[in-house]
Amino acid sequence: MSNLGTMVAQRIAFAIVTLFIVSLFIYLGVELLPGDAAEVILGKTATPETVAIFRRELGLDLPLHTRYIEWVSNVMQGDLGTSLSNSMEVSHQVGIRLFNTIFLASFAAVISMPLALALGILSALYRNTVFDRTVNLTTLTTISFPDFFVAYMLILFFAIDLNIFPSVSMIHPNTDFFDRLYRTMLPAITLTLVTVAHTMRMTRAAIINLLASPYIEMARLKGLSPARIVMKHALPNAMAPIITVVVINLAYLVVGVVVVEVVFVYPGLGQLLVESVGKRDIPVVQGAALIFAVTYISLNLLADILSIVSNPLLLHPRR
Repeated sequence: MSNLGTMVAQRIAFAIVTLFIVSLFIYLGVELLPGDAAEVILGKTATPETVAIFRRELGLDLPLHTRYIEWVSNVMQGDLGTSLSNSMEVSHQVGIRLFNTIFLASFAAVISMPLALALGILSALYRNTVFDRTVNLTTLTTISFPDFFVAYMLILFFAIDLNIFPSVSMIHPNTDFFDRLYRTMLPAITLTLVTVAHTMRMTRAAIINLLASPYIEMARLKGLSPARIVMKHALPNAMAPIITVVVINLAYLVVGVVVVEVVFVYPGLGQLLVESVGKRDIPVVQGAALIFAVTYISLNLLADILSIVSNPLLLHPRR
């Protein structure tokens, strides 16, 4: 058990180091955006003196490393800064949009994860049949298309032709739960179609790989049904890789929603990031990008830890 604790501690330390490195790249990436933030905010009619004063007020005249250290120290205290476009607290803006993004990602996960696991198990159970080939072909087809193409096809079919769901997923803080579900149905279906293939194919591959094991052959010789062999013997031992790909797909559902949110005009964190880049609102861009990075690294860390914990060889090492 001490070996397991050491491995988990190493993963956590590595995640923290990775987060600091990513924060540096975020800060440098925002700084490398073309144009001067002060000139963009003040407009072309601003005089050089006005721009210089504004840069001094924003602290843009300080050295790059000084600004980075100050930004990191403020973030560690929970202060993401103040928006340059509307003078609102970045944490307040990000908090509202992050809730919407998590709602959309959770809705898509509720649809995609059970569907992917069920298809993966059934494909392994009926491998090399018409059902298996059809599921593999369909999922590979959906994952081959870009997110925006899938989104526009769904808008064309369900919003324009059939007029079942709205093409624009505008929601507000006072929108009730069921109305939220209705308005976010098309974005959720889009995310489902582009993520279900990963989990399905990993589940199928992990189960099929275990079906060649000696203990599975022994179960067959005992006369157990294929369904019982898969559910009772193969699936529990295949949980480590399946859990890993499920959690990584959950991370993608949160971080990879930028394109989907822009297409459906969904007021999430990705939409806020794109809007802020256009406005050169540096604190909001940095805050949103950092939240995405923290989410992705945290979920990858969770996937790593769960894969370690669910590995029987690590839980019960040989003496």
